[in-house]
Amino acid sequence: MEAPLSTWPWDNLGSFKYLLYGPFIAKWLYSSRSHDDEENIKETTTWCLHILIICVLRCTVHSAWNSFSNMLFLTRNRRIIKEGVDFKQVDNEWDWDNFILLQAIMGSLGFYMLQHQINLPLWDLRGFLVITILHIAISEPLYYFFHKCFHGKYLFNNYHSLHHSSPVPQPFTAGHATFLEHIILSGIIGIPILGSCLLGYGSLTMIYGYVLIFDWLRCLGHCNFEIIPHQLFQTIPFLKYLIYTPTYHNLHHTEKGTNYCLFMPIFDVLGDTLNPKSWEMHTKLSIESDKNGRVPDFVFLAHIVDMSSAMHAPFIFRSFASTPFCTRLFCLPFLPIVFVTMFVMWAYSKVFLATFYNLRGRLHQTWVVPRFGFQYFLPFAAKGINNQIEEAILRADKLGVKVISLAALNKNEALNGGGTLFVNKHPNLKVRVVHGNTLTAAVILKEIPENVEEVFLSGATSKLGRVIALYLCRRQVRVLNYNPTYQTIPNFSYF
Repeated sequence: MEAPLSTWPWDNLGSFKYLLYGPFIAKWLYSSRSHDDEENIKETTTWCLHILIICVLRCTVHSAWNSFSNMLFLTRNRRIIKEGVDFKQVDNEWDWDNFILLQAIMGSLGFYMLQHQINLPLWDLRGFLVITILHIAISEPLYYFFHKCFHGKYLFNNYHSLHHSSPVPQPFTAGHATFLEHIILSGIIGIPILGSCLLGYGSLTMIYGYVLIFDWLRCLGHCNFEIIPHQLFQTIPFLKYLIYTPTYHNLHHTEKGTNYCLFMPIFDVLGDTLNPKSWEMHTKLSIESDKNGRVPDFVFLAHIVDMSSAMHAPFIFRSFASTPFCTRLFCLPFLPIVFVTMFVMWAYSKVFLATFYNLRGRLHQTWVVPRFGFQYFLPFAAKGINNQIEEAILRADKLGVKVISLAALNKNEALNGGGTLFVNKHPNLKVRVVHGNTLTAAVILKEIPENVEEVFLSGATSKLGRVIALYLCRRQVRVLNYNPTYQTIPNFSYF
């Protein structure tokens, strides 16, 4: 039996949960077209619009942070947990934005109850000071207290374990929690906002700023790469007690009994829950960020297929990366951006790291040639593509990569002879340049015992079959070939 308030009320709605934003849109559209001049109707209209704008901005903050954290070509040397994010985690965090909908509903209820008591100007500098004081004095200790309680046996097993079920923290992990936890978190966010407004120091800019900074800092703690330089804390030592780092919060995910604070480590110091490795580990990661990490054992050199598939990259729309390729209607407005990006990549970009995974203790990386599929069929683009591939091969050789595999059009016979162009040009390469056919041939030959004297090949004659047959002949193995295409008595050939 599920614990009370552990599941979201709209879990069964799927994507239809976004229809719950409908009343906000309908109220805004209706009121904006209404000729009624009552002041409260205008305020209601304005607030519905502000709530919708804030929701869009919050989604943008989380998505931007997630894109940044998955740009491995920028963050690979700064990653804290070295493992990659698998599709299971992506699926589990699919509804990460539930809390935005919840807080939109709670915020609208708060407005309707207090709309006659609150007057919000566009700007009031005093409000920023008041909300900062309320956050430090109330929200920070309140969050610390509740967070520590949620690490108790019952609350952790029934509620907080969902948040910790993500093996690699990501910005979307910040929103991945149960309904009860986000009700409490909504109260923690709401207290400084409500308090500032009731004291008469509230403003629209203050609300926008506080909510978005709150989300920004939550994403910072879950981004899984160290972005704050250690020199900052060496210059201003006390600052490390006022702002946490990604390393600091990652330690909470790996060693759950420490580092409970919201954003300010001073509360862990006061509560004696500070992980002693926090700043030492942060300094180490920050220093090592300029050094290359582990050299991959295998590199798969891919390319971009088309504009639609480009949006399935983990650092564009992460959720698309875990679903079969398909074109969504809401992606169509982004196609002009992809089109412009294609020309920018054509002019300036180099081969970059896209994804990686570990298999049987070996590191496998996918590097991408910044070219789209149709560009491989443009005669004037062939030289530039081959230069990109050659640079990637030489880079892999310099790093000490054992094998680099050319994918799809990168091994086009008309383009570079299946990679022979580069092997012949650089005969002293230590890295093995292969592609799908050579890898398949290698696997088949590996399965043939060394003491075999005769091999029977069946099937239509192919480039792969010819390569296997010729290699076996060099080993003095007798090869018999049968081609079933011809409806005649089997024809056996001796090589």
